[in-house]
Amino acid sequence: MEVESRAKMEKTHTKPKNAWENFFKDKTHGGHRYSSEEFLAMEAREKLFHLDGGKTLLDFGCGSAELLTYYALEYEQLLGVDFSPSMLGEASKRIRERKCNNIDLILADHEILWENLDSTFDRITAAGVIQYLSFQEIDAFIAKASEHLNSDGKMVFFDILDPRLYPLWKLGVFAPNAGLLKALYRMSCDFQNSILAALKNRPRNIYGFTHNPYKIQKIANKHGFEMRYIQSMYYEYKYHAIMFRT
Repeated sequence: MEVESRAKMEKTHTKPKNAWENFFKDKTHGGHRYSSEEFLAMEAREKLFHLDGGKTLLDFGCGSAELLTYYALEYEQLLGVDFSPSMLGEASKRIRERKCNNIDLILADHEILWENLDSTFDRITAAGVIQYLSFQEIDAFIAKASEHLNSDGKMVFFDILDPRLYPLWKLGVFAPNAGLLKALYRMSCDFQNSILAALKNRPRNIYGFTHNPYKIQKIANKHGFEMRYIQSMYYEYKYHAIMFRT
């Protein structure tokens, strides 16, 4: 496995950091529900089912490679991309430990990534990342990604926050001990966190923005993709967007 040197990474990533890049710059783990290998393996199996084959894969927002190293068992060559140096540092360690010699890593965001690519892929995916992009940025991402996707390839955005279900999750509706008092407590905590975030000029939380699946579908159709969406198996307030060319 060949990881680009830190100097080269930083050289290709000179654009000023946005709020999310600052938020994640020192993080070392993704936002998985559980960090156990047993859970990560189950989550990866679900995602591999929807990726459904191919030989080459680009994983945008790969984080610390918690899923990427499981994908490596099914693909010949993989490229992991993230805008957090600390995440990629952890990813590099995990890749070495698991001897995944078919994975390369690049430090880049959704804008400069495409400048560093000279190949195409059978699958382009992003898990728990699209909620940090605006609809305009998603539009641009799909347009650029389509230029690096093989003709029979597939693009899959995993775990997008569903605006119809996310508010219910925040209120604790899906929790085993759901109830009115629990909901009021969560509302109080969310309000306090919002105030603190505004005072410190940082994002409200790690989860990002909600995106209606029909709006994502409209963008996909605009760029020549059919799209279907399904609910995430392990996150009841998220959905997957699966795109393929018509």
